Amino acid sequence: MNSMENVKIRTLKKEDLDAIVEIDEKVLGENRKNYWERKLELMNHKSSQISLVVEVEGKVVGFILGDISGWEFGVPESIGWIDTIGITPTYQKRGLATALAHELIKNLEAIGVRTIYTLVSWNDWDLLQFFHAIGFTRGDMINLELKI
Repeated sequence: MNSMENVKIRTLKKEDLDAIVEIDEKVLGENRKNYWERKLELMNHKSSQISLVVEVEGKVVGFILGDISGWEFGVPESIGWIDTIGITPTYQKRGLATALAHELIKNLEAIGVRTIYTLVSWNDWDLLQFFHAIGFTRGDMINLELKI
């Protein structure tokens, strides 16, 4: 990104719902407003929610959802999670996702998190490259599934 002058990263608020729905629809090609309403409502009830948005010239153009987990699946409580990251397509490849991720990582570290997990599809090469570029490596856990 040429200039971070008009870029602001801040905590996600419930008022950001419409912007998140719009970004998600531009990225995935479908409107999932009900999904995002439920997801943000659940997040608002968790004290561990530390999600962020990025604004360019006052308009929300990206978001990252983060959380802290406790003792699930043998994971210690000091684990951070990156749930979802989304950037409006016309603002991708400008460093905004990296800036969001670094800010989230900094916030997690400040509250004692020492390890951060995320889940990425093996087929999503761009996302795998993004996480690798910001320092993620393959972890010790394996995602298992059973299709029924």
